[in-house]
Amino acid sequence: MASNNFLQNYEKGEVRTACFFLAPLLLIVGIFILLPVLGTFYNSFFLDVSFLPKQFIGLKNYARLLSSPDFWQALRFTLAYTVAAVSLEAVFGVAFALLLNEVFVGRTVLRVVILIPWAIPTIVSARTWQLIYEYTYGLMNFLVMNLGIAPERINWMGTEFGAFWALVFADVWKTTPFVVLILLAGLQAIPEDLYQQAKVDGAGLFRRFYKITLPMLKPVLVIAMIFRTIDSLRMFDLVYVLTGGGPGGSTRTLSYLGFEAFANDSFGLGSTVSVITFLISLAITLIYLRAGKFSEQLK
Repeated sequence: MASNNFLQNYEKGEVRTACFFLAPLLLIVGIFILLPVLGTFYNSFFLDVSFLPKQFIGLKNYARLLSSPDFWQALRFTLAYTVAAVSLEAVFGVAFALLLNEVFVGRTVLRVVILIPWAIPTIVSARTWQLIYEYTYGLMNFLVMNLGIAPERINWMGTEFGAFWALVFADVWKTTPFVVLILLAGLQAIPEDLYQQAKVDGAGLFRRFYKITLPMLKPVLVIAMIFRTIDSLRMFDLVYVLTGGGPGGSTRTLSYLGFEAFANDSFGLGSTVSVITFLISLAITLIYLRAGKFSEQLK
């Protein structure tokens, strides 16, 4: 009995100590993250424009948004862009991580070089790609003309198709190193004994990849895709710099739509766009977590 009481008191003391050390972090999270999120939810139920008194209107902002063709266009583009960008980043991320996990001369230098695009601020990266795609003196048209690929310059961002892939390629170049970094850490955590045993059993390169590497890398890959999916769903800066939402509003993302609402002093509608973006991100994250079977691993 005495030992049980000692253990209970010890556990209570551990909990109190943990709460004491976590309190500053929880306070910061509550002030700078939780309160703004709750405020955004709250504001989405109001008609909040700068030239009118703030008025509670319930779900009218949501009804207005869901009945707007601009919203559905932005949603379709955002989802299509997310699927294309994240899929390419996953494929290239796995390929480069496998390469950098091997031992060869210059591996350290290549690891540093491949991280440079990720280290560049997004707005600088977007401006760089804007110069590359530029119609008159851009690098892409310089190569196209001098290599004889096309008889005249190409307006890379003048069509919906061209603007879509111009944004996707710019994003893949910028953020694939982030995926590589996470996957490389996951690869280095796989015991080498597994590969040695598989070689003894006669498993080839591709069989080792599908039977050992991919299954053990799956949780790390899912985490990387969660981060990248959330970032892609709220992507704004690339669109703002490269296309401005054009041509014809075809490349407006949900975040860009929310930006336009806030820029037009419609704060309630802008908050509604933010809430819907958050809910979509949450739903997709839950799907990822279910696909990764994290709950089964924690049991």
